Parts: sequence; structure tokens; C-alpha cells
Amino acid sequence: MSTHDHDHDHGSELSDTQLRVRALETILTEKGYVEPAVLDAIIETYETRIGPHNGARVVAKAWVDPAFRRRLFEDATKAIASLGFPSGTEHLIALENTPKQHNMVVCTLCSCYPTGTLGLPPVWYKSHAYRSRTVADPRGVLRDFGVELPKDTEIRVWDSTAELRYLVVPMRPKGTEDWSEEKLASLVTRDCMIGTRLPDPTQGAAR
Repeated sequence: MSTHDHDHDHGSELSDTQLRVRALETILTEKGYVEPAVLDAIIETYETRIGPHNGARVVAKAWVDPAFRRRLFEDATKAIASLGFPSGTEHLIALENTPKQHNMVVCTLCSCYPTGTLGLPPVWYKSHAYRSRTVADPRGVLRDFGVELPKDTEIRVWDSTAELRYLVVPMRPKGTEDWSEEKLASLVTRDCMIGTRLPDPTQGAAR
């Protein structure tokens, strides 16, 4: 079948969901609905070309390069393209977190999301609970994610659409002044760029 049909001796290590995906892939391939080479190309794209590692590198560069940071907030799509990364949308806006304002992203209608920069959206991002509660009680949602912001920090919620999507640029943590750009990127998770978590230098240092 495809190159993913390998070493079935390790099949016991797969979850029930993974086994069902393998079985469905086999059936669709045998019936001619799916070309293995095309499927492999799609998987490789999501594993290597797009994903949150791209967004993390964008944020890290914005932390260390003032000129790039300025370009990012002026035109995020163009700035990200200058690094050779797909933005996932022609209209991407970078949102700057500051001590006075914290940004969160939601799509109240469905699950619009900059896949080129952040990869596939998490399940919770598409859930009705997140979509509705983030608008009504953003501080409570942040608390559910383990984030407690100062009371005087304004929380602004941005609603993504098919035409307009957002990338949150979190504040650079204190104590990382001498970190390399690569090490800084290790701090930036997908959730940080949605606005539901903060970069944790203890996690980055442990990697």
C-alpha cells in the first residue's frame, strides 16, 4: 500500500483510532479512491512543511529581530512568507500581547484557523464549549487552561473568519535575554499562538 503500511509487528502499539485509520486507508486505496503517493505527500506536508513549529519560529524571530517584528505587525502574511513559510491564509493578522492586553482567538461559526502557521486545529478549538465560553467568559477559559492574568490586563477576543485569521504573539518571558532564537522557539506552543497559554521558560529549558 503506502509507505505507512510498515512493520505490522508493532501493530499492538497502535491505538484503536490509529488501527481504524489504517484499515480505512487500506480500503480506500484498494478501491482506488486514494492514491498512496498523494496521501504520503499530504502527510509529509503536515509533518514537515506546515505546523506550529513554523509559527514558533515566527514568534521567536519577532522577539529578537525588531525590524522583522515591525513587518510582522504591519503585514503578517508578507512577513511570514519572507521566511519561506506558508501562512495558511492570504489575510493573517499578528496580535501583540502586552502587559495591558492579552489576545485570544476563536472562530464562533466553525473552526477557521491558520493551518500553515499552526498546523491542524486542536479538537477543543472546534468545540462549542470553547467557541461560546471564550466570548462570554475569556478569563474563565484561560483559568481552565491554567492561565491567571492580572485583573488589570484587558482580554480581547478575536473572531476568525474564512477571510481573516490571527496569530497571537505572546510576550517574551523574563530571564530569556541570552537565549538563542532556536531555544526561544522551543517555548512557543500552538496554544500560546491561539492565546490560551503562556510561554513557559522552565519547559523550554528542559527540552
